[in-house]
Amino acid sequence: MALNDEQLERYARHIVLKEIGGPGQQKLLKARVLIVGAGGLGSPCLIYLAAAGVGTIGVVDSDTVSLSNLQRQIAHGVADIGRAKTESAAEAAARINPDVKIVQHKERLTAANALDIISQYDLVADGCDNFATRFLVNDACYFAKVPLVSAAVGQFEGQVATFRAFERDAEGNPKPNYRDFVGATPEPGSVPTCEEAGVMGALTGVVGSLQALEVIKEITGAGTSLAGKLLIYDALDTRFRTVKLKWDPKNPLTGENPTITDLSIHAV
Repeated sequence: MALNDEQLERYARHIVLKEIGGPGQQKLLKARVLIVGAGGLGSPCLIYLAAAGVGTIGVVDSDTVSLSNLQRQIAHGVADIGRAKTESAAEAAARINPDVKIVQHKERLTAANALDIISQYDLVADGCDNFATRFLVNDACYFAKVPLVSAAVGQFEGQVATFRAFERDAEGNPKPNYRDFVGATPEPGSVPTCEEAGVMGALTGVVGSLQALEVIKEITGAGTSLAGKLLIYDALDTRFRTVKLKWDPKNPLTGENPTITDLSIHAV
């Protein structure tokens, strides 16, 4: 697929990068990426993926825009209060790049629909705000054999990781997944929510942008994949560090004796 004159101008700064070039830009234009959550992380991730020319971007979110969202969720504005987040997010992306196709999934991911939705995409960017959905997305991506770029934030700290657990490492073991990082869902009330603890709005922009960058790297093959590692950003100390993740033989999804063989564990 040759780039037309308008695309050559729009993506000129990508094309001159030897790590991206014309072939990399064509991969972006053909790619299909699902963003889970159109909130603080999903907003900047969506905007930058649309600007980068990712051909099809799905957005799954069942929530509506509220005034308290606007401190950090930059895909939405005052006029969008009360609207479905997928609608205002789609319009924000279209303002940046009208050639990108936005698919709205105005629903929550569940055990019943997760595999069907995720299987439509080449890669998933998860920025949801609860552990139950994170585990569901992780497991569904594993069964669908779809790479997952996961991001999360606390008050002043963020993290990004890439999971390709359906692949094997040099030793023949499964590559790490979210269950190797977080073994089980924390007890209710043990981890404060964003509403309870607060979060620095600009932090979500930093981490969501890092997430978009890792998605672009996975699509184009540029640089070194973050798969098997966790990137941690401490905003108060302005410090980044990378931690290597290890496969756990007792992992219920990919361990030596797996007990999770489908998504029924997530059924309510």
